Amino acid sequence: MALASRASRPTLLRLIWRSTVGKKAVMATTGLVMLLYLVVHMLGNLKIFFGAGEFNAYAAWLRTAGSPVLHESWLLWIARAALGTAVVLHVVAAYQLSRRDIAARPSGYAHPRRRASYATRTMRWGGVILGLFVVWHILDLTTLTVNPRAQEHHPYENVVASFSTWYGGGIYVVAMLALCLHIHHGFWSAAQTLGANSARRHRTLKATATGLSLILTTGFLSVPVAVMTGLVS
Repeated sequence: MALASRASRPTLLRLIWRSTVGKKAVMATTGLVMLLYLVVHMLGNLKIFFGAGEFNAYAAWLRTAGSPVLHESWLLWIARAALGTAVVLHVVAAYQLSRRDIAARPSGYAHPRRRASYATRTMRWGGVILGLFVVWHILDLTTLTVNPRAQEHHPYENVVASFSTWYGGGIYVVAMLALCLHIHHGFWSAAQTLGANSARRHRTLKATATGLSLILTTGFLSVPVAVMTGLVS
């Protein structure tokens, strides 16, 4: 009986996950992991301005990073698995928190609430847009399924081919604008959830959220804009 009681007792991780605070903490932590990935990814993307040779060499290094300890592409797949886990946890926590929020107030408010910011009101739709974009981005530049050039181990040429089309560049631009709003609100929410916010840090955190979102969006958008204007070809 004692063993059965212990087996049925929820673990600490389950208790954290079941709580609203725990889910918010998961969202904040996974959000920061994805933010770190975006910073690294943006810096790698900017290598395209140094020419095909350097950009393709960087892409080749990503496949061999960690050798000879790890086999080719192992570190890349480990990073993808970690990022994929963070994305799944982030999405599931966001969905469950949304359902709890709706269940907690099934009827409309007696008094109108203060109008939320545009980023806050579009956070959910921004997440959907980014989710769909990730699928497109993988099919375009990873599996090369929809890429108009689709030449393996030639990422520079594949990027130029993709952004040379109106739909390739257009999809990317829309997604990056959604990313800007998502990062701005997400960073601010993560800071509050993890207890970093305070009256003294309010302006600093707000400026950091704005700066990060603008820097990342500008960095990511610079590549398709450069291709579409002929700066990179």
